[in-house]
Amino acid sequence: MTAVLHLDEEPSRLAAGMAVGVFIGITPFFFFHTVLALMVAHVFRLNKAATITGAWLNLPWFAPFVYGFSLKLGELILSGNLSTSWSTLADLAEAAAANLRASPREQAGTFVELLWTMPERLWNVMFVASKPLFVGTTLVGIVLGLATYFITLEAIRDVRRLRHRIHPARRSSEGPPPSGEPRA
Repeated sequence: MTAVLHLDEEPSRLAAGMAVGVFIGITPFFFFHTVLALMVAHVFRLNKAATITGAWLNLPWFAPFVYGFSLKLGELILSGNLSTSWSTLADLAEAAAANLRASPREQAGTFVELLWTMPERLWNVMFVASKPLFVGTTLVGIVLGLATYFITLEAIRDVRRLRHRIHPARRSSEGPPPSGEPRA
């Protein structure tokens, strides 16, 4: 991520690349994020490194929380029942915390159960949960993408201001040399 701050390109284009990458990283096309980021960066002439970096910010250990939250958000929006949103989100946070407290043996048992019921779960995900997941990830992606744009833009500007303060450009050839450089 810090390497993106030092790329030599227009700050707004780097920030746009990061923002688009974050949006792509939130989409439910989990195994295609890098390919999608490269294609979108090529089509819209964004910085490929910034776009891929943004897409990779949704790391595998964050993905269950992001997708779980997005799924619940999509269900709430599609159902039109926004009054239960806080209790549903609290239940989701509690379930995530319980999963983190589970022992490796319990997690292994859950994994075996997941594999055993995979065909049924896959069917449910593809045809039951896909619409709420798509709606939720789109909204979360837009919000996080916008936030990423402004945060990255300001960070790049700060890094460049700091770099200019530390290494000011020499204004004339008669000016004193920077420290550590021998005099002619």
